[in-house]
Amino acid sequence: MIKFENVSKKFPDGTVALEDLTLEINDGEFVFLVGPSGAGKTTILKLILREILPNSGTILVDEHDLKKISGGKVVQLRRKIGCVFQDLKLLPDRSILENVALSLWVLGKNAREVEAESKEKLELVGLAGKGDFFPAQLSGGELQRAAIARALAGNPKYLLADEPTGNVDDENGWKIVKILEKINEDGTTVVMATHNPEFVDKLHKRVVRLKDGKIISDRRGKYRE
Repeated sequence: MIKFENVSKKFPDGTVALEDLTLEINDGEFVFLVGPSGAGKTTILKLILREILPNSGTILVDEHDLKKISGGKVVQLRRKIGCVFQDLKLLPDRSILENVALSLWVLGKNAREVEAESKEKLELVGLAGKGDFFPAQLSGGELQRAAIARALAGNPKYLLADEPTGNVDDENGWKIVKILEKINEDGTTVVMATHNPEFVDKLHKRVVRLKDGKIISDRRGKYRE
């Protein structure tokens, strides 16, 4: 479970990203975070990953208070969380297979396990024949799917996706969303920040709408209701 209790986040430049936000995401849910730029979507994802800390309030992930853990416990927490970043963060000098494999080497898996799981994740996202390709050789949609494969390495409990369809056309965007839906059906909790109403409306999942760092609606349904 992910739980925010009265969380506020203000950046050094004075920007208030979140204000007294309370939010609970149960294990196995698929949750869309929607709202205009600057509403707080990315800030929520960064707080869950513990890239940043709140100024006030409490954030719990699997009962761990993110303000109170440090060192090795942070590393252990992040192994439960897969992330698809807006800028993808794929290493340009490594093949797609190697990009996925790096996450598994960090987990201490042996060579046979790394190869098998890397190929499995690429097959899951429809890139079974592209493992030896480098990022510069892939299309935008393929790069997004490669980033999802890497995020799934190690079978994380949670998957955070920050605008994963933002830089692709509708056809590729829909492929990405369907992959995330399949991942969720297999038991992974998915939290996806998006501006795209079409995908939200078709999936009919839980939609948390944000504005100026506050939740203005939280219900299952469409992008706008």
